[in-house]
Amino acid sequence: MTTYTIAILPGDGIGPEIMAEGIKVLKVIEERNDFSFDLVEAPFGAGAWFSHGKSFPLETQALVDRADAVVKGPIGLDHEKSKQIPVDEQPERGALLPLRKRLDTFANYRPVYLPKSLAHFSPLKPEVVGDGIDILMVRELVGGLYFGAKEMGTDENGKRYVREMLEYDEDQIANILRTGFELAMGRKKVLHNIHKSNVLKSSVLWNEILEEVAKDYPGVEVKHTLVDAAATALCLNPSQFDVMVMENMFGDILSDQGGGILGSLGLMPSACLGPNGKAYYEPSHGSAPDIEGQQIANPYSMIGSMAMMLEYSFGLKQEAANVWDAMQSVFAAGFSTSDLSKPGAGVTMISTSDFGDKVVEHLRANG
Repeated sequence: MTTYTIAILPGDGIGPEIMAEGIKVLKVIEERNDFSFDLVEAPFGAGAWFSHGKSFPLETQALVDRADAVVKGPIGLDHEKSKQIPVDEQPERGALLPLRKRLDTFANYRPVYLPKSLAHFSPLKPEVVGDGIDILMVRELVGGLYFGAKEMGTDENGKRYVREMLEYDEDQIANILRTGFELAMGRKKVLHNIHKSNVLKSSVLWNEILEEVAKDYPGVEVKHTLVDAAATALCLNPSQFDVMVMENMFGDILSDQGGGILGSLGLMPSACLGPNGKAYYEPSHGSAPDIEGQQIANPYSMIGSMAMMLEYSFGLKQEAANVWDAMQSVFAAGFSTSDLSKPGAGVTMISTSDFGDKVVEHLRANG
């Protein structure tokens, strides 16, 4: 029997609560297939700094290196607690960016998906949502401004300054563009290229390389959109988009906007993929320390991230589809958690663990 080792990094805040629900789902998948999951938990994030003195401890690094896939929860604490952690060890700098670099997870997939039956979650008007929203945002994840050289100091006039470099080379750009084209080939054969070439030379190079890569994908139509125009268009007519490809910071911002048009980042899982099968999966939202322990956080984004792991790391496309169907069935049956829906919304409020139980119930009955 094949055994897949999965690194489980619960993270901070609501991370352990929603991770527990995702693990319930993995147990069901394991029961009815001829393989097993070896789920190995390790510290990661702000809590790891307080318990181990490092946001990304050596033991966790070793686990990540040998795992077949990594699932991580959201990380970070509230502002006051975060100030107790040295700047370079704060979880985004000390854990998340090093994880991405270590695994070279250059391609971030964030599905912005809301079927018409769940359109009531979106703040957009029903006529704007139309028959539903189905966008796949593809973000370059290990280059750009976030990974460039950084400097803070005081100049000769005694003025404080900061300098941060946006850096890409042609291979980095080509890699993410090829990923975008490949995904477009499997969908509507349209690739929306998001850039800012009227201002940034990085986008000028990006577009030059896109023209070169596009020659290998003659069946894909490329549509160019400036990032600021794309932000507006996502609100006014999201259905015009399919696969959107973009550099790191643009992807960070627009994918969060994607969560906004769905109604919550709690409805947006993600996959972060690198070469040689390396990958990690995570919800797109934060750790929400203000609701930690209250059992009101919806685990959709965590369970959805695990569904993406089933598909992209283990090739279990049908099982992944079963998980998506099970999650949507809970909403369709009129249930929600209070972080997504308010009293009077015509739904029955359930807890984080109850949501996970209902997903499992549907999987057992219909999977």
